[in-house]
Amino acid sequence: MKRIQSAFLITSISLILVLFASCGATKKVTENNSAYLFVYFTGNAKTEEAIRFGLSKDGYNYYALNDNKPVIASEAISTTGGVRDPHILRAADGKTFYMTVTDLQTANGWDNQAMVLLKSNDLVNWTAAKVDISKVFDGFKDVTRVWAPQTIYDAKAKKYMVYFSMLQPGGKDIVYYSYANADFTALETVPKQLFFSPTNGSCIDADIIEKDGKFHLFLKTEDTADKGIKLAISDKLTSGYVLKDEYVDQTNESVEGSGVFKLNNSDTYILMYDMYRKGKYQFTSSTDLENFKVIDESVSMNFHPRHGTVLPITKSEAQRLIDTFGWFPNSEILGAQSAAIKQNNVIIDVQNKKMFLPVKNGTDLKKFDPEFKLSQGAKVSPAGAQDFSKQAVKYDFEITDLGKMTFDVEVAVRNNPSLTGYYADPEILYSNKDNRFHLYPTSDGFHEWSGDYFKSFSSTNLVDWVDDGVLLDLKKDVSWTDVKAWAPVAAEKKINGQYRYFFYYTGDAKIGVATSDNPQGPFTDIGKPLVATKPNGITRGQVIDPDVFTDPVSGKSYLYWGNGFMAGAELNDDMISLKENTLTVLNPDGTFREGTEVFYRKGKYYFIWSQDDTRSEDYRLRYATATSPLGELSIPKDNLILAKDPSKGIYGTGHNSVIQVPGTDEWYMVYHRFTIPKGITMGRAAGYNREVCIDRLYFDEEGNIIAVKPTLEGIQPIKK
Repeated sequence: MKRIQSAFLITSISLILVLFASCGATKKVTENNSAYLFVYFTGNAKTEEAIRFGLSKDGYNYYALNDNKPVIASEAISTTGGVRDPHILRAADGKTFYMTVTDLQTANGWDNQAMVLLKSNDLVNWTAAKVDISKVFDGFKDVTRVWAPQTIYDAKAKKYMVYFSMLQPGGKDIVYYSYANADFTALETVPKQLFFSPTNGSCIDADIIEKDGKFHLFLKTEDTADKGIKLAISDKLTSGYVLKDEYVDQTNESVEGSGVFKLNNSDTYILMYDMYRKGKYQFTSSTDLENFKVIDESVSMNFHPRHGTVLPITKSEAQRLIDTFGWFPNSEILGAQSAAIKQNNVIIDVQNKKMFLPVKNGTDLKKFDPEFKLSQGAKVSPAGAQDFSKQAVKYDFEITDLGKMTFDVEVAVRNNPSLTGYYADPEILYSNKDNRFHLYPTSDGFHEWSGDYFKSFSSTNLVDWVDDGVLLDLKKDVSWTDVKAWAPVAAEKKINGQYRYFFYYTGDAKIGVATSDNPQGPFTDIGKPLVATKPNGITRGQVIDPDVFTDPVSGKSYLYWGNGFMAGAELNDDMISLKENTLTVLNPDGTFREGTEVFYRKGKYYFIWSQDDTRSEDYRLRYATATSPLGELSIPKDNLILAKDPSKGIYGTGHNSVIQVPGTDEWYMVYHRFTIPKGITMGRAAGYNREVCIDRLYFDEEGNIIAVKPTLEGIQPIKK
């Protein structure tokens, strides 16, 4: 045995998980369990293969600690840089905790040879030891998988048994067990087979719980014809398990990673498992550990766990975790419900225990009530209106039987985003008929840009916007398309003494046009696309993103469009057809992607376009000038005029329009950005969860555009 012990690969690492001083020595646990700790990982990406914690007061509703970020750095404890399948156990002494994890980073493949053993006295500070089975035990030098280790106390042996599945070349996944040493830093006995499959099939993800003197072993059978979670029962911990025929999982979906725990002060057991192909967990309940019913309707989580386990804990242990890692149970605390708050942009910084509430223009910060709504049993103080005008206000949130957290709540007026909700590709128009500004955006927030209607908004001061409703619904109002309603623009034209309005839009990669007597509609489509094909010789890109421009010099109107190319043509006087022989393919440089915007100022025609992909955080704006609406473009040396500002959390700034306040040389840039704060974390989906913003646009003495600084605050209301 000494020879085996000397071969152990052990690394003991003290993990300081927070910036605070570690807790003092834990006293013997005397209080009853009243809460639950869920330990889990979240996926197969490198950043997801790490230990995370969640809390619950009832075993059904869970909330992530540490803002769903890792509580232990995988790189510090593992041989591969990733860990999965965390299992946690309270020791027989009531005050020590053991955790085991699979040492595996799947980016490098699914083979591994090691596990990690962790130990703590307070659930916050952990020591870790790596155990490489292939280097420790001669009989397992060729092992290719060491998965899902778990721990249970063997009262007869008075030792902690670690059990796990292993795969050797040419064999099946088999569940083994070994005993940990007294320090829980190594395995001191050669692994032995724990469960013998009657079909000699593969078995993984074992989980053992004792009830009425019998050991119930839940595991996943892995063969093609026998794949699911089954139960084996024995009178002995280390042998004699008899497999029952029935599956205990209550679904036809693929499952793994069963975890069983008993509810506090109850005869009910919870069996949960990972429906890994569906990206969700299923919870079932039982009083006999043999018959289970689905209880998903009673379960909620503000995170998406993979294979984990739940441990009952005390209120003081829960409070320690809350104090250390930060926590915001957003179903217990339903949030600040005041109508003045811009809900999409609320920032809850769990780690630093701060909350930011952006509010609409005109909100009185000296007497503002966030109107926190809480579920039954939760408390918040102070109550009522508070003075937020000078500094943040401290709020205490307390959840019965679980714990209390204090947040510094800051409130400030934010005029960006300009509109409430997800919108993009904004076009702005000043109507001489009603003396109001009108915004026409893409309706966003739909998967893969699948919106099918357009709305308009109006304002007298560019800050306070009124929702004027749907002006064109593709499914109801358009005969030639009913999908992909994108990037609209509008024009006002006085015809025969009456103002008429023309609404140009993208529908399924074609350009349509609809007409109305009012800027807010409703609009009537002309019944066919205005532009349906690419210009001759153009093989790339799409027929999308129209822009309309009326030249104040000549009075003529022009339509521009294109993704991958910039095309323009003069409109006929009817504004719903293109003038023959005027189609021109313009010459922006290679940075051009889409979203042409044209305007005129002091003898110059300005052409702005978007560079990169709208899903990219680097979506940005560049410009050129010309001496005529369809003339040769002159590209300034420094033509980048709008880009992200990571210091402010602003990303994906692009696809704009420009507005001049009538009778002045005061100009504004209207554009979209990723939604804040979630956008930058959404990946591809950030490109269709965007919001409209407005900031000042300035020119130098030579007429060059000065780069626009994107702001969180937005603009102040204008005075016409």
